[in-house]
Amino acid sequence: MDDRDDIRSSISSVLPELPGSILNIVEETLQSLGVETIDDFQFVQEADLLCVLRPIQARKLVASWKQTCKYNSIEIPLHNQISQGPGIQSQPDVNPSTSSSLLTSPTSSRSSLSPCPSPRIQLNADWVDRFESPTERFPEALMQCLERGKRPVPSLRREMIRIVATEMMKACPSPTKHASTEVAKKLVGKYPQSLKDVIEGEVVGTGYHSLVKQLQARIDNKKRHATPRIKKRKSLSDNSDTDEVPAVMKASVQDTYGCVKWDMKLMPVTETLESQNEKKEKMKILWEQGTFNPDEVKELMETTYYSQRKAINNGTALQTLREEWPFLFHEIGISAQYQELTGLPLTETFLKSVGKKGKPLLNFMATVCANKTRRVFETLTKLKFQRGQLEGCSDDVKDMVLLLLSYFNEDEATLFHYTEETNQAADIQVDCLPVTPCIIVCGASCYSANRFMLSIDGKIVNDKIVQFIAAINVMFGSYYCLNIHYPVKLRSTLEFLQRYVCVVLLIQDGTSMCSVERRFALPPSSVQSMEEMPGHASTP
Repeated sequence: MDDRDDIRSSISSVLPELPGSILNIVEETLQSLGVETIDDFQFVQEADLLCVLRPIQARKLVASWKQTCKYNSIEIPLHNQISQGPGIQSQPDVNPSTSSSLLTSPTSSRSSLSPCPSPRIQLNADWVDRFESPTERFPEALMQCLERGKRPVPSLRREMIRIVATEMMKACPSPTKHASTEVAKKLVGKYPQSLKDVIEGEVVGTGYHSLVKQLQARIDNKKRHATPRIKKRKSLSDNSDTDEVPAVMKASVQDTYGCVKWDMKLMPVTETLESQNEKKEKMKILWEQGTFNPDEVKELMETTYYSQRKAINNGTALQTLREEWPFLFHEIGISAQYQELTGLPLTETFLKSVGKKGKPLLNFMATVCANKTRRVFETLTKLKFQRGQLEGCSDDVKDMVLLLLSYFNEDEATLFHYTEETNQAADIQVDCLPVTPCIIVCGASCYSANRFMLSIDGKIVNDKIVQFIAAINVMFGSYYCLNIHYPVKLRSTLEFLQRYVCVVLLIQDGTSMCSVERRFALPPSSVQSMEEMPGHASTP
């Protein structure tokens, strides 16, 4: 058995239930850290594994490896002392009685026989706690901003990132994300007014997320040529068929961050399969009748959430979902499903964020973006003409969404499909609709329309939406509730709405935070705008 097999078997022996795909990722992560033999396990820390394992799983592995290394460090010196001949000057004479007592009670002599860790290892273990950012190397203009509590311009912030990342890599050649988080936390704690992620007085997430991302990106760039290549997984053959992938596996790689109950393992104790089916049939009857109590439907949707998620995550076809769960495409059903899924009330969260951040965002677009980008200026002029004298939250939301599409230079036709005001669902040319959720506007513009529809997968699933805000909420909620990825043509706009308006952030559950964050990171254009807006909003 070679070293690779030894490493793999040592992981499997501690975590026998670990899926093969996760086992491969853990193995590759260890190789990227420099683990070549099982003796290197003693230098692995829990934080090194949190990007691929749950906290408890990581602790089990590290604890088991450390215990194994301790026993090995006892047995090896004892074996050498007994087996080596008299020609070795550095080994003291050991009589049989002494060696026998030592072998029978290793714990009594562990402290005297185990090798002492080198100063280098001890330095790497606690360097983060003793690390201080080299503020003396910061440019004078940057220090002026930090000391006066002003936000530095992007160029100074990037220079600070370069200096801090370089100093971190002097202390540790390969800093982990945990180390970047601790360093960022210290920096933000020292200069909160200048570095904390704040929008309109409200802290965004942890307050230091953007700084962590920048530090880790800089470190990854510097390590690009020094990091050993990870052995690539076998690619699929040309004859492989993607349809052979189980539906549940397809669903498991969807956008899960921000979700607190994406996949329920167990049915609620108050429910049975019979009760779930009875409630599902009751909702079908209510849908066919056309008259129903919204509170009753909401309660039924909440109590059958387990069955809904199983159907969705198993890859059930859209048409089947519409037949089995008709309210899942109605505003009531989408809102109930979304709240169970993310822990946030969809409409209430959206309206609260728009009321607090909508005006500053529109002001930012009108005073900063319009002066920088001709495209945004032209869109702003057109929207003023279309809106006329209309006032209200709904019209502000229309401005906000349309201006964001223009700011990120993304395709409006992928989000909005305009049709005649009198057209019904049967009159819509579905061949022109995108496969991702799309709002059908029954009118010449969003401002003049009084009726909206929602299409998914080129099929109209809801043709009775009377408010623009309801249409936006149903559209956005369907991405989460139905495991749909953001399209490339709308990625920045939807990701910005998700974080800035709907306040859906990463759930730090150990397993998902790091791996999902890499797969669904905020696009660079969104990151830049998020960094610019707090500075603009905080300017007196």
